[in-house]
Amino acid sequence: MEMKTIKKEDLPKLILSIFVCQGAGVLGSIFTRSSVSTWYPTLAKPWFAPPGWFIAAVWLLLFTLMGLSLFLVWREGLGRTAVKDAIYVFAAQLGVNILWSAAFFGLQSPLAGLIVIALLWLLILLTIIKFRSISRDASYLLVPYIIWVSVAAYLNYSILVLNP
Repeated sequence: MEMKTIKKEDLPKLILSIFVCQGAGVLGSIFTRSSVSTWYPTLAKPWFAPPGWFIAAVWLLLFTLMGLSLFLVWREGLGRTAVKDAIYVFAAQLGVNILWSAAFFGLQSPLAGLIVIALLWLLILLTIIKFRSISRDASYLLVPYIIWVSVAAYLNYSILVLNP
C-alpha cells in the first residue's frame, strides 16, 4: 500500500473525518449503555461472544480506521461525482451502524438487530466497492470493519436462536 503524504492543509479534513466516525460510535453507545448492564447480561450467548471491554476496544479502532478511510476518499475532491456518491454510501452505512445499536440494544430485539445488521453488511460492502474506485487504501481500511460486522452478525443470529 502506498499512501499519499498527509499535508498540513489536509489535517482539518482528517480530524473531522475521524471525529464524525467516533461520533457515530458515541451515538450508538447511547442505546447500548443501559441495556449492556441490564438486559444483555441476561441473554444466553454462544461460546465465542467476546467480553464487553474487547468489543469497545475493537469499535474504537474500527471507527478510527473508518475515519481514515473517509478522509482518503474526501481529499480526492467533492467536485468528483464518484467521491460524492461514495461518501453518501459511507454516510448511509454509518447511520445504519447507529441504527443497529438502537435496534438490538435500544429495542432489546435480536431480530430487529439481525435485520439491520444484514443491511449494514451490504452497505459496508457497497462502500468498499465505491471507495476502491477512488482509493484502494481507503477500501482496504474498511476490510477489518466488514470482517467484524460479519462476526457480529453471526453473534447476533446466535443470540436470536439461543433466546427464542
